Amino acid sequence: MTSRGFRMLQIGDQFDHFQIRNHIARGGMGDVYNAYDLIHSREVALKIPDVMFIGDPAYYERFQRELDVMSILDHPALQKGVTSGRFKGMPFLVTEFIKGESLRDRLERTGPIPPDEAVQLVRRIADGLAYCHDHGIVHRDVKPDNVLITAEGQPILLDFGLALSNQNHRMTYANFSGAAGTPEYMSPEQIEGHRGDRRSDVYSLGIMFFEMVTGDVPFHGDTTMAVVAQHLHARIPRLDRERNDVSPQLATVVARCLQRKPKDRYDDMHGLIGDLDHLSTIDISQLDRMTGATTATPYTRSPFLAPFATAGFMILVLIIVGFILQALHAHSH
Repeated sequence: MTSRGFRMLQIGDQFDHFQIRNHIARGGMGDVYNAYDLIHSREVALKIPDVMFIGDPAYYERFQRELDVMSILDHPALQKGVTSGRFKGMPFLVTEFIKGESLRDRLERTGPIPPDEAVQLVRRIADGLAYCHDHGIVHRDVKPDNVLITAEGQPILLDFGLALSNQNHRMTYANFSGAAGTPEYMSPEQIEGHRGDRRSDVYSLGIMFFEMVTGDVPFHGDTTMAVVAQHLHARIPRLDRERNDVSPQLATVVARCLQRKPKDRYDDMHGLIGDLDHLSTIDISQLDRMTGATTATPYTRSPFLAPFATAGFMILVLIIVGFILQALHAHSH
């Protein structure tokens, strides 16, 4: 089974010392299988890249980094890594196998989630992300596809392939510093090519929170560019006007997560968790401001935009001065 002739694995196939039991999911970069570890006698999840990525050393590096990140995490809301390696030229990653339904599948099966249940799910995910951030790790790809919900109702965050870690700063920056993530859930700073920090995860969780309660993301479009433009320019919708059983207090929490400037969001997950635990005490006086027309102001933090903005301003000044001089000259005659 060389990488050039690789085919999709079938039930019963053996890959290294893993026997394939089922195909779990196919993503944009590869396949995930439920497999049985014949050496350690346990069920695992086996992740194998799409054939188009096999020759890319950065992709193997991503697998190794994902394992490195997962190996230092131990929290009930986070999936655990097992090992990674190569088999006949094919890189692979092994993680614990979790029985559950993805949040994406749950939303497609049942539609919007009752607000009280959504609050509890988001709080548990936020607790897992707080643990990540406290250990110097930013997930950067929070979305319903990367959350499994067990039969007991415990959400578990998956896929740390895009995560930033204080322990692998140089490698992360070199290979994954650009606009990494899924457009519908990316923060404005990620869209503009910045690395992002814990407040970027706050933004993505806010997007997912909104979708859980309404059944749709707050910003969308027919193309990736349209989605990006919505994140940077569109008005932030009020959650309590999208669904009448949502309180202004909960709408305020979500709106704060979705603020375009990172400094206007929760500074960390602990602040978000604190507000979710004390919703009745939330000050709603700023809700209109956070979701009003002023939020349509373009997000222009990127240093690449500054020279163009300055040049545009200077041209406008020159045009105005020209009109004034022309008027004065006409008046003198």
